Amino acid sequence: MAAGPGQLYICGTPIGNLEDITLRALRVLREVSLIAAEDTRHTRKLLAHFGISTPVVSLHEHNEAQRTPQILERLMKGESVALVSDAGMPLIQDPGQGLVRAAAAAGIPITVIPGPTALVAALAGSGLPTDRFAFEGFLPREARRRRAHLEALKDDPRTLVFYEAPHRLQAALADMLAVLGDRPACIARELTKVHEEWQRDSLSGLVRQWAGRTPQGEFVIVVAGASPHEDEPAAVTDDAVILERLRAHIRAGADKKAAVRAVAAELRLPRRTVYQAALALPGEGAAPGADAAPGSGTPEN
Repeated sequence: MAAGPGQLYICGTPIGNLEDITLRALRVLREVSLIAAEDTRHTRKLLAHFGISTPVVSLHEHNEAQRTPQILERLMKGESVALVSDAGMPLIQDPGQGLVRAAAAAGIPITVIPGPTALVAALAGSGLPTDRFAFEGFLPREARRRRAHLEALKDDPRTLVFYEAPHRLQAALADMLAVLGDRPACIARELTKVHEEWQRDSLSGLVRQWAGRTPQGEFVIVVAGASPHEDEPAAVTDDAVILERLRAHIRAGADKKAAVRAVAAELRLPRRTVYQAALALPGEGAAPGADAAPGSGTPEN
């Protein structure tokens, strides 16, 4: 019998592309006595691809309370166990918290093997601010509760990251637009997979894009945080910086209205400030349809 307890490994696995697994994760999955998986069928396909024959047991939301004592007993006897989810980092919107808490309380060593996670990949590629963000997971399914949840977030200045199921995507986007206002946003669909797709637009633009489509796949929605009130100090006031960011968004394919909105969110500036800077773009004039400066008489869209 081993002299002490084994070790619990929280092991990240690919979110799509199998090349994203680390050498360390492969070694651990081969060496542990047991793998606790959210879905054994899914995990066995991953293991078979890499020629790994470690035994697998299920640990999901419906059996975690019953399975945890069994796994804990094996850990206390000196066996090591790897915890994996269907994809990405375990415990991020996935089961396993009960097992980790129990192992920590029992003094069992816990090691995290980092791996991909959809929320970080989507945030990094969104083009929205990454210095402060809030991961909100899946919004409530019921419309009233979903809108109430968004209402509580509408003044949060951090970039907001959500997961969403395809059959609720259109309703979620519509509620975001209604409650949060028309902010810059990004949809990342089927990350690292064959049909990976990125859509960077305003929330109203995303609503229009999905009005005639049937959503399929896995979605991450990244939404700009609330803009500061106009009497608050802005983070950036240098017109050169504003113009550089405007040009970058236009080069990336955004129209001028979307560019003004995106830069206002990125730099934490009132939109009228960015609009005024956009007037100085050589040969380009004002951003059509952008929020007009006070007193211009142009209505808000």
